[in-house]
Amino acid sequence: MRVHGLGHVVLKVRSLARSVPFYRDVLGLKKVGQLEDKMVFFSVVDNHHDVALLEVGEDAPDAPETSPGLAHVAFKVGDSLAELQEAKDWLVEHGVQPERLRDHVVSQSVYFRDPDGHQIEVFVDGDPAVWHADPQKVATSNVLRLQ
Repeated sequence: MRVHGLGHVVLKVRSLARSVPFYRDVLGLKKVGQLEDKMVFFSVVDNHHDVALLEVGEDAPDAPETSPGLAHVAFKVGDSLAELQEAKDWLVEHGVQPERLRDHVVSQSVYFRDPDGHQIEVFVDGDPAVWHADPQKVATSNVLRLQ
């Protein structure tokens, strides 16, 4: 078997009423469908869906930090540090506080949380020649300084 790409991610959320505006209005994803009052589907660019939210109810417990599962979801926001800065500024303007900024050499990233505590990364890619020459560079994580 050969995997040809990543299809989509489904995130469990407590409330679609709270999470849909975050993914639609803050992250800018396009809502493309809804299954009753349980799931909402989003497209990033031009796909049938890339992200879906599954409502599990307000009383759903947080997963322990050390439990297996999804660590974060990453969204590309451009090709330059200026675009990453714009994304960071947009998040802050919409009440989202970045948790950390990292220079992974192969990419530069801003990390934050959605309303249910899922960690989200927005990133821009670095020069692909770097990881083509040394794939191990993907394991780099330095502090990134933006304004």
